[in-house]
Amino acid sequence: MSWKVTVFAPRDEVQAALVAHEDAWDWDHDIVIAGSEIAEDKPEDWQLEAWLDRKPTKADRNAIADLFEGAPPKLNVEKLPDADWVTLSQQGVEPIREGAFHVHTPEYPPLAQAGVRDFVIPASQAFGTGQHATTAGCLAMLTHMKRQGILVRNLADIGTGTGLLAFAGLHLWPSARAIASDIDAVCGPVVAENAANNGIALGDGPGRMAMVIAAGMEHPLLQAAGPYDLLIANILAGPLVELAPEFARAVVPGGSILLAGLLETQEAAVRAAYRKAGLRLAARMVRGDWSILWLRRRSAGGVRSSRVGALPEWSKRW
Repeated sequence: MSWKVTVFAPRDEVQAALVAHEDAWDWDHDIVIAGSEIAEDKPEDWQLEAWLDRKPTKADRNAIADLFEGAPPKLNVEKLPDADWVTLSQQGVEPIREGAFHVHTPEYPPLAQAGVRDFVIPASQAFGTGQHATTAGCLAMLTHMKRQGILVRNLADIGTGTGLLAFAGLHLWPSARAIASDIDAVCGPVVAENAANNGIALGDGPGRMAMVIAAGMEHPLLQAAGPYDLLIANILAGPLVELAPEFARAVVPGGSILLAGLLETQEAAVRAAYRKAGLRLAARMVRGDWSILWLRRRSAGGVRSSRVGALPEWSKRW
């Protein structure tokens, strides 16, 4: 990406712009956007950043400005040096410790602590080093699910990015079969390299993971490998709502779906879509402005509440 457009605005305005982006059916997907707080000591001050591989045209600038309601915001346009912005944005990040996992880049040593699985995930062109609140929250929720006695023999990770969440699932349920997918073709070699670096066996069979490039569930292997005991999807709220019926059909009765990538303000719409598809909430957590949801598909006799228990206090807000 050689150009960047930045808009500085209050958190609510940036979050509303992100929602508008998801609803923009004619959005030019060559324009990649993200929203984030500017500094930890100023949580209400946010920025929306848009990256392009071309100099922004008037139409590009208008499309970004139109994400904001009211008067057009000030757009800060800058040309970037030729570099992979995703990799640069992830360099130098601190290791994280979540649930049963420690995730670090090669610049940091493993934790080498009993009961903790180290994963080394280099900065790369794929999303998911564990630093984002949604990825870290998924690691914590997967650990919680394991501690609640959930059994997984077959799992899918949709929108896998670096492969980290699929790797975590195989660590927690080492006899499971796993399949990971992503819409971005760059993720194929990234996942293969990360699997090799972390001792994850690729292929079909217990304890192994297959990788496919696909949008949603649109791949023969994804359909043939199901139904799943656990489906993970750390993507965006819009696709999560759209894919709710397909995801529900893809899990066994009583099976689990772990959702992330949605803002807390988008949670009601996501939960309504999955409730309509026959799933109920088992647990949730909130990390910053992001919700992480564990849902379970109803079985003929209903999911036994004693299996999951009441929502623990930690799951209400992290």
